[in-house]
Amino acid sequence: MNPSTSWTTTDIIATVQRYWGYGELRPLQEQAIRAGLDQHDSLVVLPTGGGKSLCYQVPAELAQRTDIVVSPLIALMKDQVDGLRECGYPAAALYSGMAPEDTRKIEADIIAGRYRLVFAAPERLLTPRFLHLIERLPVRSFAIDEAHCISHWGHDFRPEYRQLAELKTRFPRASIHAYTATATERVRADIVEQLRLQDPTVLVGTFDRPNLAYRIIPRVNAAIQVLEVLRRHPKQAAIVYCLSRKESESLAHALQTQGIRAAFYHAGMEAEDRRRTQDAFAAERIDVVVATVAFGMGIDRSDVRCVIHASMPKSVEHYQQETGRAGRDGLPAECVLLYSAADFLRWESLMEKSAAEANAVEDIMAAARELLGHIRRLCTGVHCRHRQLSEYFGQAYEQPNCEACDVCLQEVEGLADATVTAQKILSCVARTGSRFGVEYIVDVLLGARTERVRNWGHDKLSTYGLLKGTNRKSLTNMLYQLLDDGLLDRTTDEHPVLRLNDASWAVLRGQRQVQLRTPKEEVQATRFDKESWEGVDRGLFESLREVRHQIATERNVPPFVIFSDDTLRDMTRVRPGSPASLLNVRGVGDRKLADLGARFLEHIATYCRDHNLSLDAVSGSRPRLPSSGARNETKETAFTLFAKGTSVEQVAATTGRALSTTWGYLDEFIALHRPARVESWVDTQTYDKVAAAIQEVGATYLKPIFEHLEGKVPYEQIRVVVRHLEAARNEP
Repeated sequence: MNPSTSWTTTDIIATVQRYWGYGELRPLQEQAIRAGLDQHDSLVVLPTGGGKSLCYQVPAELAQRTDIVVSPLIALMKDQVDGLRECGYPAAALYSGMAPEDTRKIEADIIAGRYRLVFAAPERLLTPRFLHLIERLPVRSFAIDEAHCISHWGHDFRPEYRQLAELKTRFPRASIHAYTATATERVRADIVEQLRLQDPTVLVGTFDRPNLAYRIIPRVNAAIQVLEVLRRHPKQAAIVYCLSRKESESLAHALQTQGIRAAFYHAGMEAEDRRRTQDAFAAERIDVVVATVAFGMGIDRSDVRCVIHASMPKSVEHYQQETGRAGRDGLPAECVLLYSAADFLRWESLMEKSAAEANAVEDIMAAARELLGHIRRLCTGVHCRHRQLSEYFGQAYEQPNCEACDVCLQEVEGLADATVTAQKILSCVARTGSRFGVEYIVDVLLGARTERVRNWGHDKLSTYGLLKGTNRKSLTNMLYQLLDDGLLDRTTDEHPVLRLNDASWAVLRGQRQVQLRTPKEEVQATRFDKESWEGVDRGLFESLREVRHQIATERNVPPFVIFSDDTLRDMTRVRPGSPASLLNVRGVGDRKLADLGARFLEHIATYCRDHNLSLDAVSGSRPRLPSSGARNETKETAFTLFAKGTSVEQVAATTGRALSTTWGYLDEFIALHRPARVESWVDTQTYDKVAAAIQEVGATYLKPIFEHLEGKVPYEQIRVVVRHLEAARNEP
């Protein structure tokens, strides 16, 4: 076991910079990484998008070992592995449904130590075959992603996660590192107990996501309200959550009729249909997924700009987890919750039914009801949403104004004569005999000249037209607020009607004051939304998204694994004119510079020429490492050896680095030093074959070259030839 002091902060950041293109760490990442390097058990709680993955990716690479990552969903594993491979990081996943020959190949490569990370689902991890495989390594560390799934008290308990308690028994010398985005103190304690973590390092980051704008709005017409929100984010990724399968299907169809590229997703679909929807969303063939709460965990897409709850989720934890899928790239995103008092009753009914079917113990049901009460208070509250969420998870919120929620943006205003207005509404319910629903009462109060109102004779009531001139949507919202605040009841049958209760009579008698809130028609831009577009040429940004999409399609990977939206926006600010300038863009690492740099630089140069824009507008937003440091010294050693014609295998042995890392060094060496010949690494015959293939299919992508050569030349050697030819063309 190597203590983490063997690696400096510069070493850690150099690894992050090399693979992922970031020159600094986020809060708590270094402590979490050092726990991994020390092989000291840990529990790391960071918000979605807070950089949990780096905490287990970096130690495996620095220590040059193979670690196991437990992940609950195949789609998530595949996306993570795709993203890591695009960065040049050696990773693989084993899951059900793989071709037997692919499984055997990966297993052989695991034994050979060719991967830093191996992903597996919990149910596969403890099978005899997999245990036999990893016991031959030996494994030094396990990373448990979505660790809250092990806790009965969590919002997403998965029985298969309970098996992971066996890890400490089977692998007593291996450390276990649990990662989650959402966990109360009770859940954190349960994770530690269930995984048998020994004196763990517990790191809890801030739960606040300042780039998210939260809005909680009374639900009037879900389809219309969802459409209004989506139109604020045209052609951008969004997830809409519904309570039932039927609702997800009908809402998706309604959006499709309005020209929205939408699809539904729920557990009642065939597995292949669900996979197609996930793949279409990841590949940007559709923009919106309308789903039950089963969707989202398996999607690693970082550029979701909007998450809408068409009804109330069943806990604050669910809300935090689901809204956390928005804005994972750090850019502004919007989270809208459409709330009705009926949601609370539906959840209570569903919970009681599920408990009866599963014979759930009373304390678990009581905990579920308690969670439901917390989310209802969030929905009906009139305080800063960021503050409410932070304080729920036990953290102080210091900002007096978040500038990113409906309350702080003053999109909700109090009604001056709220009690009088409430009395008029309640009086109308009473005078119509408590026999009608919301829409009918609104008709009477507005003085609507409908046949139904006339037939009942309610156009003769004193309350007819009593609130004439009020906006219909606002009046409907007020009625729902009275329901939400318990000042009015509604039956739960097929045709619900409004009924007065004791609280209603207290208001009518003037014994109780009422507060009513009216959402404004216009939403305000948040400070973060304005700042995120500063210096960004939107035309260049959209054209770079097209380039990214083309590359992703050709490589059969999701676009976000090529570059995030945040990186593309930074490119438009910097407008790099050289590889060195592009390397200063946040999110551009050494591998992606070598692999993708030429194509993006060419596109940026062409766009700037056509639109009279200067290149290298700013120096870049990413802090760069100092020139000194152990990692840079290792690279310089490799460069010196390459200059002497030393083989990749010998350089790897001399520097103590993995072959994949050393091939990356060679790639940089050729690009920077432009050697006249490269036969030390690619023999002349192979070089000529690759060069001929490039003449046929081009050098923009490696996969067509690889396939043209029938897979007989490794990607590493193809890249050497491509880079050498590029270097020759770019010689001054």
